[in-house]
Amino acid sequence: MGKYNRIFVIVLDSLGIGAMPDSEKFGDTGVDTFGHIAERLGTLEIPNLKRLGMLNLHPTGNMEAEDHPAGCYMRLGEASNGKDTMTGHWEMMGIKTEKPFQTFTDTGFPPELIAELEKRCGKRVIGNKSASGTEILEELAEEEIRTGAMIVYTSADSVLQICGNEETFDLENLYRCCEIAREITLKDEWRVGRVIARPYVGKKKGEFKRTSNRHDYALKPTGPTVLNALKDAGMDVIGIGKINDIFCGEGITETHHSDSSVHGMEQTIAICKEDFHGLCFVNLVDFDALWGHRRDPQGYGKEIEKFDKNLGVLLEELRDDDLLILTADHGNDPTYTGTDHTREYVPFLAYAKGMKGGALAPEDTFAVIGASVADNFGIAMPEGTIGFSILDKLV
Repeated sequence: MGKYNRIFVIVLDSLGIGAMPDSEKFGDTGVDTFGHIAERLGTLEIPNLKRLGMLNLHPTGNMEAEDHPAGCYMRLGEASNGKDTMTGHWEMMGIKTEKPFQTFTDTGFPPELIAELEKRCGKRVIGNKSASGTEILEELAEEEIRTGAMIVYTSADSVLQICGNEETFDLENLYRCCEIAREITLKDEWRVGRVIARPYVGKKKGEFKRTSNRHDYALKPTGPTVLNALKDAGMDVIGIGKINDIFCGEGITETHHSDSSVHGMEQTIAICKEDFHGLCFVNLVDFDALWGHRRDPQGYGKEIEKFDKNLGVLLEELRDDDLLILTADHGNDPTYTGTDHTREYVPFLAYAKGMKGGALAPEDTFAVIGASVADNFGIAMPEGTIGFSILDKLV
């Protein structure tokens, strides 16, 4: 029996807290997702994050730090070579990514890739460029509906996305085409981190709206992770939001699709009321997808405030033998140029009832999270993984 019976790890997707020393190599200078949002808005209504030590960890804006924070807090650096969702989550669970995933932001996908995709899917490709998901629908969705073509696009991230109207390009067929794209992009030279199905509804410009039937086709982790070790040891490993997609189901015993980050927190609160033994791993994607990539600090700030309200509910539901960890997988500074993720440190906030709280020395890898989870349950880290436990510091 571990120190904690249940551990909740919640990833606030893209909530970075300042540039890492090597951020300029990734095209990022002076970035600070949380800090710049707070500065832009002046203040944020986040009493629960404040209580856990967020403002002690990263003083910013016009907000005062907590005199006696209830949580343990520190800054985590990323050891892997990247700044994307998969790299960050995989590292949390012990995998260090040395070779970054391919991006096609400037050129679109190679003609050979597009030709193979068209041949196997039986559809003509339109788009094939880097674009905002909402903007490309306004530009090309009417043509897709009229001609039966399919919209393929990318972003500053390592991703191939296919749009499909749910009425004229049914979900089953859209998912089929994405599975084909995933197979094609397994080649090293075309290796993208994720293929994403982006279904939408609407018939004309101004009406198009993406639906919650999005589905991610990620690469399988390059080796066993802490999740595999937990599952193999008979633990519950519950994934909420994109977690199952990010790990291709590897090491997951139960999965819950979320329609939004608010819904993801509601699901987490519901699961907290149930009995399980192991890990509940949560990804809240709206910070990144709705606000970071769209460079909307106002919307991002309001999303943080919505999260904080549900965080308060979750804190009340936690049991005496529960541990809560809040973190992020990379940055996405909505005040920065472009639309890409940003290479940043991420927060680590830990809370349990009876915890004294306070500052911890920063660590240089996200993998301390998975290693601490494994240590708690008395499980050995899989061979080839990185990370070390800080469980004894969480007092």
